[in-house]
Amino acid sequence: MTPAQTRSAAEAWFIDQGLPYFVDSLRTQALAGLRRGRLLALLVLSLALGTTVGLIGARASGEVSLGISAGISTGVIVVSAYGLLALKAWLWFGWAARETLSSLELVVPLVTRALPMLLLFVTFLFINAEVWQVADTLDGGVMWAAVLLFAGIAVLFLLSRLPEELDDFDGELDADRLVRACAGTPLAETAKEMADDDQELQTQAAVTGLQRANLMLVLLVAQMTQVMLLALAMFAFFIAFGLVAMDDTVVEGWLGHEVEPVTWLVHRELIQVATFLAAFSGLYFAVYAVTDETYRRQFFTSITDELQRAVSVRVAYRWLADRDTLTGGTTQQSDTTSAGE
Repeated sequence: MTPAQTRSAAEAWFIDQGLPYFVDSLRTQALAGLRRGRLLALLVLSLALGTTVGLIGARASGEVSLGISAGISTGVIVVSAYGLLALKAWLWFGWAARETLSSLELVVPLVTRALPMLLLFVTFLFINAEVWQVADTLDGGVMWAAVLLFAGIAVLFLLSRLPEELDDFDGELDADRLVRACAGTPLAETAKEMADDDQELQTQAAVTGLQRANLMLVLLVAQMTQVMLLALAMFAFFIAFGLVAMDDTVVEGWLGHEVEPVTWLVHRELIQVATFLAAFSGLYFAVYAVTDETYRRQFFTSITDELQRAVSVRVAYRWLADRDTLTGGTTQQSDTTSAGE
């Protein structure tokens, strides 16, 4: 392949790995989307739409809490839509979906490893009258706000701990490791050229700016996907356990009123308790996942190894782009230091 074709193939490989910011042109577009003027306009739009939807929801339902939750949700949706489109975040989620579907066999050991201690605690809560009474007082808006709160805390915790996973990414990079990392990628021959040319690789291996953020966000999406799977599993468990073990007369005795059927099988109170405890379980698992060494070794190392490989492949990509620039070849943008660094 020509250098231009090699670069295009390498860029497609980075995108397939959920790393669009490793591609010069996409990183430049993302930087444009992060300009202060655009972010200010996004903030104004999200506040305006959130306030409007919140007022309409509160007036239509007669519940202030539902209006507040609807307003917050609208703002989150607007910001998320902007991130998906302007910042290319859909490429991360596409990668996460493919990773999840390709590793479904890990879901069962993942759940069975995390569940034992969690089940001992939350099952006790499930058969506790006070938990049912608390969940019963949470109307739709407050319940949704509680779920968003648990999710927000989980994301903040992961964002505070995941950078530690990137500490080794900028470690020593020699020619042999570079060739091994690039094997099977479009840059395999480029890596061999670099090794033959006795290149200084260490300074080129450092990842900063948007590219480092891309690595962390990919880890975050992968982790939150697993958290969501466990939370859904817990929700299904509580619904099934409630149908089997919780008699309606017992629940009515705890709550002091008749249950409100949603379908012929499930009532509102069971759904609310299951939702509340599933959201709490997701938060627990988010904390557990980044603090338990055994879990990280079994389920997290494979992802970090792939990302660390991509960092090495990026060195060959940058070298090829810089060489094309020096020789007058065709490049889109060689911006080693300026675009996103």
